[in-house]
Amino acid sequence: MPFSLYLLALAVFAMGTSEFLPAGLLPELAAGLGVSVGTAGALASAFALGMVVGAPLMAVWARRWPRRAGLFGFVAVFAAAHAAGALTGSFHVLLATRVVAALANAGFLALAVATAAALVVPERRGRALGVLLSGTTAATVAGVPAGALLGQLLDWRAAFWAVAVLCVPAALGVLLGVPAGAGGAGAPALRVELAQLARPGLWSALLAAALVNAGTFGAFTFLAPVVTGPAGLGRGWVPVVLVLFGAGTFLGVNAAGRLADRHSRGLLLVGGPSLLLGWPALAAAAGRPAVLLPLVLLLGALAFAVGATLITRALYEGSGAPTLSGGYATAALNLGAVAGPLLAAATLRSPTGPFRSAALLVAAALLVCAVGRALSRARR
Repeated sequence: MPFSLYLLALAVFAMGTSEFLPAGLLPELAAGLGVSVGTAGALASAFALGMVVGAPLMAVWARRWPRRAGLFGFVAVFAAAHAAGALTGSFHVLLATRVVAALANAGFLALAVATAAALVVPERRGRALGVLLSGTTAATVAGVPAGALLGQLLDWRAAFWAVAVLCVPAALGVLLGVPAGAGGAGAPALRVELAQLARPGLWSALLAAALVNAGTFGAFTFLAPVVTGPAGLGRGWVPVVLVLFGAGTFLGVNAAGRLADRHSRGLLLVGGPSLLLGWPALAAAAGRPAVLLPLVLLLGALAFAVGATLITRALYEGSGAPTLSGGYATAALNLGAVAGPLLAAATLRSPTGPFRSAALLVAAALLVCAVGRALSRARR
C-alpha cells in the first residue's frame, strides 16, 4: 500500500477522534460552558448531522478540485475549527465550530475515499479502503479514550487542541504524499456521477451499509447499561468493554480490507448471517460476563467487516462516480450512526433491547442486498 494512504488514515484518525470526542467529555463540557449535560450532548448530534448532510454536498462542491489541494484545504479548515472551539467560552460558538468541522470532515472523507481508490490498482480498492477506515477504528480504540483522559487531567480544551495539533502532520502528509494531478478537471460530468445512483448494486450496498451501521452504533451506544446492569460488573468495566469492541472493529476492518476485493460475496454470505445471529446471542449472554466479553469483541469485528465490505462493493459499483461515491458512502455510514442510537433508545424498556433492534436492522440489510442483487441481474 502507498505510504500516502497511511497519512490519509492519520487525518481520518484525528477526525474520527473529534466525531466521538464529546461523548467522553460531556461532564467537563457542561461544567466549562455553563450548560446541562443534555445540552452539551447536542455537540455530538450537530457533528453527525453535519456529516450526513455535508458529505454529498461537499463532494459535489469539491469534485473538480485537484485532490491534493482539496484534502489539504479540508484538513486546514478542520484544524482551524478546533482551534476556534478550544478558544471560545460560548456554547453556541462551539456548536457552530462543530458544524464547520463536520462539513470539513465530510468533504475530506469524500475526497479521501476517491483518492484511496485511485492510488491503487482497481483490484486492491478494498485493501486501500481498509487502511483508510482503520483511522476511524483506531480513533474509537485509542483516540476517544485519550481525549477523555486529557479532559479529566487538564480540561476539555486540551482535547480540542490535541485534535488540532494532530491535523498538522496529516496536512503535511497530504502535501507530500498525494499526487498533485490527482482528480480535478478529469472528473466525469455531474449528471454522469449522479446517474450512478440508479444502479441497484450501488444503492443497495449503500442502504445495507447504513442499516448495518445503525445496528452497530445503536448497540455500541447502550453497551454500558448492560455492563453495569444484567452483567453485574462495576463501572470500571465499561471502558474495558468499549475497548474490546473497538479492538474488534479494528480487526474487522483489516480483515475486510484484505478479503473484500476478491471475496466480498463470501464475506457477506458468512459475515451477514453470523452478525444476524450474534446480536441476539449477545442479548442472551448479557447476564454471563464470561460469554459477554468475547462476544463483544467478535461482534465488533463482524459488524465492521460486513460494513466495510458493503462500502467496498459500493465503490466498485460507483466507479463511474469517483468523487460522489465517496460522498454517498460517507453519508450512508453517518446516517446509520445518527439513526441507530435513536432507534435503539426506543427499545430501552429492556437493557438488551438495542441488541435485538440491531439484529432486525441486519436482517433488513440482508434483504436489501438480496433485492439489489436480483435487480442487478434483471438489469443485466
